[in-house]
Amino acid sequence: MTKRVIIAALLFCTLTAAAQSDPKAKTLLEETSKKMQSFQTLSATFTFTMENVKMKVREQNSGSLLLKGNKYQVKLPDMGMQIFCDGKTVWNLMEEAGQVTVSNAGDEGAGVIDPTTIFNVYQKGYQYRFVEDKTASGKIISYIDLVPDDKTVEFTKLTVGIEKAGQVVKSLVTHGKDGNLYGIYVLDMKTNQPVADSEFLFNKAKYPDIEVVDFR
Repeated sequence: MTKRVIIAALLFCTLTAAAQSDPKAKTLLEETSKKMQSFQTLSATFTFTMENVKMKVREQNSGSLLLKGNKYQVKLPDMGMQIFCDGKTVWNLMEEAGQVTVSNAGDEGAGVIDPTTIFNVYQKGYQYRFVEDKTASGKIISYIDLVPDDKTVEFTKLTVGIEKAGQVVKSLVTHGKDGNLYGIYVLDMKTNQPVADSEFLFNKAKYPDIEVVDFR
């Protein structure tokens, strides 16, 4: 579950609103979605946590995300994982395993959610409600719960934190049925910066000894 949770949570930063439900939550989601989809490029650094209160376990990893249209790059150095997508092909690099898998963007075999479809994923299948406003570092953060209609999925709800003034996503916590809380916390975000398309390609020359597993 972990890898899909990470990528889904990251790409949630650019999602659209969900199903009909709480009007206040709906407005916040739609305004945030509109704002974030207006960016030509987006780069962010974040902290990814996995916590199980009952088991007294807490793990923390750092990462970065780069988005440009239907292209994306995700780096999770603490987990030895990098993902590149040029809009057509997805390269999932696992350095410790000495392997990179190659898939077509959007294929189930890619193991990640395609950003070209993420804008539509949350338009249906969820009920949402406004939870509360909290102040953090002098900024008001609005929290919204999204509960899936499909009870067979691996989580019970998503809790998204939106910076009210800036209309950007600051956090997302996935409440897993396994008792784990998977959190993404945005540390820094930059938008509309020049980004070369080469950033979204896997450079085999940098990893001459890596095993390539092509699922296409």
